[in-house]
Amino acid sequence: MEAELVTLIGTGATTVVGLMVTDAWEQAKQRVVRLLARGSGEDAVAGELEQSRDALVAAAGTADEEDLTADVTASIRLSLRRLLTQDPALAEELRRLIEELSPAVRQESIVYNTISGGTQNGPVIQGHTFTHLKFGSDR
Repeated sequence: MEAELVTLIGTGATTVVGLMVTDAWEQAKQRVVRLLARGSGEDAVAGELEQSRDALVAAAGTADEEDLTADVTASIRLSLRRLLTQDPALAEELRRLIEELSPAVRQESIVYNTISGGTQNGPVIQGHTFTHLKFGSDR
């Protein structure tokens, strides 16, 4: 397989998985299902994607998140590879899908943090998920 197609497949898989954990997923899901379901039932593909999405959302902030994300990305990459091997003409459709959906992934991942109000007399913590934080002395 050409290096360009391999890159396209990787980008497509990463884009789809990135969308799965955003609010934009519901808007993108039907287009992704239609693309991936070529030659098979859309209901089955939609069900698999929803199971993967549910698992990714449940794993957010846990020790399993990185491994699960890699596994789901690999699964979608394999599906896209099979799809483009069977019909290389679908590469253009995948390119368009990535171009249209990538801004939604980037937009969801941009974070702006602002601290205002003058002097802060204690710790300021900014982030996504925190567990087991302790402040103060260990006296």
